[in-house]
Amino acid sequence: MGNQKSQGESLLPPNALANVRLGISVSDSPDLARLGLLETHFRLALGEIARCVLVSGGHLAYGGHLKPDGYTAFLMQELHRFSRRDRPLHICLAWQEHRNLSLATLREQQKTLGLHGKFIFLAPNGEPIDPYLNRSEEPVSEPPSDSAQKSLTNMRQFMSKHTSGRILIGGKREGFHGYIPGLIEETLLALESNQPIYLAGGFGGVTADIIRALGVDDGSWLIRRTDAAPPDKRLLDGLALLADIQKRKKWSGLQNGLTEEENRKLSASHRPSEIAALISLGLGRRFATANR
Repeated sequence: MGNQKSQGESLLPPNALANVRLGISVSDSPDLARLGLLETHFRLALGEIARCVLVSGGHLAYGGHLKPDGYTAFLMQELHRFSRRDRPLHICLAWQEHRNLSLATLREQQKTLGLHGKFIFLAPNGEPIDPYLNRSEEPVSEPPSDSAQKSLTNMRQFMSKHTSGRILIGGKREGFHGYIPGLIEETLLALESNQPIYLAGGFGGVTADIIRALGVDDGSWLIRRTDAAPPDKRLLDGLALLADIQKRKKWSGLQNGLTEEENRKLSASHRPSEIAALISLGLGRRFATANR
């Protein structure tokens, strides 16, 4: 890991990304096994992505859940490797996510995160709230409903308003809970806000589908499955929305500081060091000069 660390850190000086908060979109990729990759490889890449932002003074925002083996817990663990005490990680929890946990669990998680970050607990309308008010100590079960889907959309809208760009990796094609896959919705919101997006597609998943839909790369390195079940209609609807954006006359690409060739490399690489180096390069071109 020594070479990976020096390569990523050499691109951006400390504080080059001061006052820049980047949303990070990540969920399980269904393509790891057929790419010959493991979850360990995936998490190494996620750790390198987080590190390349944090060592340059940047901040991260992630919307997820608090399952012990999930990516929220992983990012919280990564934060403890750094000496920063300015709470560089914001974890946003949609209404049903924090309601489904006991208040004791919320207190424990806040204590664990400590000075490394902060939790932002959201109401169904996406506004921050005090999660301890007007409820009992026990979890409050929120059955799946249209309002639960809306609360996820509102969470993503809140995050889009409080971030400057977005990094994507992996992504479920089924089993998601929103109107469309979360990574697609977050991409749409970022593009609507003219924010740069960084598509680390080498681990497959919805990120690779987004890359195809936006015409960044044809994804020929990821062989399509012929034995797969028909895709979820919500996935197809989301990809169609992205394809429509790419066809507009005003479409000018990802605007993320990387050239077309560099974006193609980022879209296909599964090497953590290369992914971190390319993202750092793009972030430096987009944000470092303005910060200086």
